[in-house]
Amino acid sequence: MGLFSIANCRIAGASACVPVNVVNNADYEYLAPSEREMLIKTTGVAHRRVADATTTSADLALQSAQHLMQSMQWNASDIDLLVLVTQTGDYLMPATSRLLQHRLGCPKHCITLDVNSGCSGFVDGLAVASALVSSAGFKKALLLTAEIPSRYASPTDKSTFPLFGDAAAAVALTSDKDAAPLFFNLQTDGSAYEAIMIPDGGMRSPVHPVDSFRLNTFAPGIERNRLQLALDGIKVFNFSLREVAPNIRDLFSFAGKELTDADHYVFHQANMLIIDSVRKKLGLEKELFPISIDRYGNTSSASIPLTMVSELSHELSSKKQQLLFSGFGVGLAWGSCLAETSHIFVPELLEV
Repeated sequence: MGLFSIANCRIAGASACVPVNVVNNADYEYLAPSEREMLIKTTGVAHRRVADATTTSADLALQSAQHLMQSMQWNASDIDLLVLVTQTGDYLMPATSRLLQHRLGCPKHCITLDVNSGCSGFVDGLAVASALVSSAGFKKALLLTAEIPSRYASPTDKSTFPLFGDAAAAVALTSDKDAAPLFFNLQTDGSAYEAIMIPDGGMRSPVHPVDSFRLNTFAPGIERNRLQLALDGIKVFNFSLREVAPNIRDLFSFAGKELTDADHYVFHQANMLIIDSVRKKLGLEKELFPISIDRYGNTSSASIPLTMVSELSHELSSKKQQLLFSGFGVGLAWGSCLAETSHIFVPELLEV
């Protein structure tokens, strides 16, 4: 069973940053004007933030972490644990979390971990980080998510290129014996791994000097090479509709709560059609589902905390909130977390 709870760990703050560069999907020249209009209507992605060529995931994560630590008056020397969720690390090796430990000035006893998890990554990372805080008694921890998926999308692939934006986020976790439990439901189906993947570049299929870079046509308007993201939209849509709502229902049952007990459902911002379809399956109102995909695109593991910061900063900082986090996609993997927050630090969204 993927159902479990974690005690003694509190979410104390959240920050996010996005590149200052705004890309408008209404200007995407690879689509006809009518197609652009339909794309924006169905996916919800009107604008995206795209990092410049010199900016890496670590750069965005660093900015977000420093922004949060300054707001909370945390010293880097007090950080016991740093977990980074990313699929766009600076190098194949070493782990990017190692670089951030050094750049942030965290002590040598600070444990660092990379989590390569993508769409469900925030929930996965929160499970890993909170479990360590709870079991090891760490006082202060940082959970960072940082993604630059725009680099992996082919400009001539209308099924992926207009969807993805770049962002990073930081969540502060503290040890607290009085904290409400965090409830999780994590699931995986690796048999469908090909639904979202980059075929070449790993050990199974290394980079070939010719074949990996050859532009292949898969359908009208869908051209990419084997080092760029391949997305089976229909398979991902059907998977999301089949698995996400039952996962959330089972979590609420496990936690002894009703769906109506949540103040907000903060979903991975995959696309509007998926979010709205799952919402209808749950029988819930639109107002419970904050949306950021229209301005920032699909930012992979960063999308849930980015949505918290951009859409819920007032509620999170001023009162107690019952939040349902749900991430789903690459793997295929999906997971949800039911978390109670109270008067957490949420500095304003940072543009870099």
